[in-house]
Amino acid sequence: MSRQTRPPARRTARLLPPAAPPPRGPAPVLWLVLLAAPTAVGANVLVLTLPDIAAAFDTDVRSAAWLATTFAVAMAVGTPLIAGLLRRRGMRTALFLSTALLAAGTALLAVAPWLPLALVGRAAQGAGGAGMVTVAMGLAGTTRRMGALTAGFGALGAAGPLAGAHLSDAVSWRLALAVSALPLLAVPAVLRYARPAPTATDPFDGRGALLLAALASSLALVPVAPAPALGAGAAFLALLAHHVRRRPDGFVPRAVLRSRTFVVSCALIALCSVQYFVLLFAVPRLISDRAGWSTPSIGTGQLVALVTGSALTWALTAVAHRASRTAIRLALLAVTAAALTTATLSGSAWLLLVAAGASVFTATSANAALSVHAAHSAPEPLRPTAIGLFTLVYQLGGAIGPGIATVLVLG
Repeated sequence: MSRQTRPPARRTARLLPPAAPPPRGPAPVLWLVLLAAPTAVGANVLVLTLPDIAAAFDTDVRSAAWLATTFAVAMAVGTPLIAGLLRRRGMRTALFLSTALLAAGTALLAVAPWLPLALVGRAAQGAGGAGMVTVAMGLAGTTRRMGALTAGFGALGAAGPLAGAHLSDAVSWRLALAVSALPLLAVPAVLRYARPAPTATDPFDGRGALLLAALASSLALVPVAPAPALGAGAAFLALLAHHVRRRPDGFVPRAVLRSRTFVVSCALIALCSVQYFVLLFAVPRLISDRAGWSTPSIGTGQLVALVTGSALTWALTAVAHRASRTAIRLALLAVTAAALTTATLSGSAWLLLVAAGASVFTATSANAALSVHAAHSAPEPLRPTAIGLFTLVYQLGGAIGPGIATVLVLG
């Protein structure tokens, strides 16, 4: 470069404003709750509004329930995909993509005249919500902060059924489904804490991502089509296992899967998640059939039960660091078994509500405590992937649970 060109270059550099330093410390937990928790509200607004949606689309409740299944499947599939994007491109890219999906899906649901088009909108909402939850969990860090996040997730999710019923009665079920877009309010604040994108040196493992998405989709359809879904799931599982052996550092890293702590944590969160979503959708119908309560009374009772169960999560996470992993796992198993037994045998509305509260307690507590165990069991560079895979297992419960409830109770 010539001597004549150097001074203008220095003057131009001096004219540029200095880059704003990133905020110090972790992201405020309230912003993380706002980023993640409305997704639980959006998932649960359908619990008491399915009859209205079925009437609007001139179909039956069983068909309208696909809106819940589609949302959960999209969350399950989108969680590891966005976690992989986060690992390679950073949180800012993951947040931007999640924002676009959530906004587009909500806009489509606002105008969709047919159920198939509404399913596309719910799928976009689910995938966008998965990204919001994944980013929030990645920024949480500690068990206590994760407990606050998942307790907020459970508490706001508890308001979903009643909020959906009131919004549907007062305005429209479309407004109820638009609640899923509330995380967009937190995006500008959380972006300030998003880490810069890492430099990816390895090629993207598209085959591994595709096989994992196919496996998750197959498992989510087991309640509604058991034989073909199990057959497809077994085939995709075999193909994914072979792919992991060939590419151990790919989209599903072998170093994560070989951790006993990770595998046990995923197995337990699967059980807790499935029982929570089964009871979430089944308990209102069971109370109506066995005790004859009205819909507003059921919604209010379920809200109180679920908020109470979610609040108790803070008690567990406050002592989780002093308790052994075995003790935490045994406590979660015991409460889960008690909730399922009560829901199966009891004819009392109050005991059914206690079972609902116990189910959300186990799900949110397991999510808070076991997600930290699962993440810390993986090497540091693979922790976003471990959280994404763990969250995938939890979200699969959100896909399988409503299907089981539909087959056993709602159908």
